[in-house]
Amino acid sequence: MKSRTTKRGFLLGASALGLSACAQTTVSTKSLATADHIVVLKGERVMTLYSNDQPIKSYRIHLGFAPQGTKRRYGDGKTPEGDFIIDRRNPNSAYHLSLGINYPSAQDIARAKRRGIDPGGEIFIHGGPRLFADRSKPDWTAGCIAVSDREIEEIWSMVPLGTRISIRA
Repeated sequence: MKSRTTKRGFLLGASALGLSACAQTTVSTKSLATADHIVVLKGERVMTLYSNDQPIKSYRIHLGFAPQGTKRRYGDGKTPEGDFIIDRRNPNSAYHLSLGINYPSAQDIARAKRRGIDPGGEIFIHGGPRLFADRSKPDWTAGCIAVSDREIEEIWSMVPLGTRISIRA
């Protein structure tokens, strides 16, 4: 009789321990929050996701290879500055996932047209390249905002289309 009671107690205890272990390993709800605004501070190399004006999470970032100043033309290596939105998602990117930023704006296009130059485009938040890139340098993209592959997976899950993004010097 004692062995049956002991066995039942053991099984109940093991089940409770298993459930508590599962509860401890689940991702916090804060990390699953949906972002409604992204703020990039180029000078600090930090990108912060916000929900209802509250920071969710911050990430160290890499920028274009000539990051000071705003993007003016194709090939200048600058990350644009201003207010934009996330307007596309590319799971098959040449980089590990990418979230598109709606640069250039109509104003950027008009400014470039007056100067007779190409404003550039194809600016994304992305992970690492599938092909070679020198990621040993602090700023190695052509004007995008880069994070680690693990981080872009997390960001991808929290940032829907239409999310505002403010990129500041």
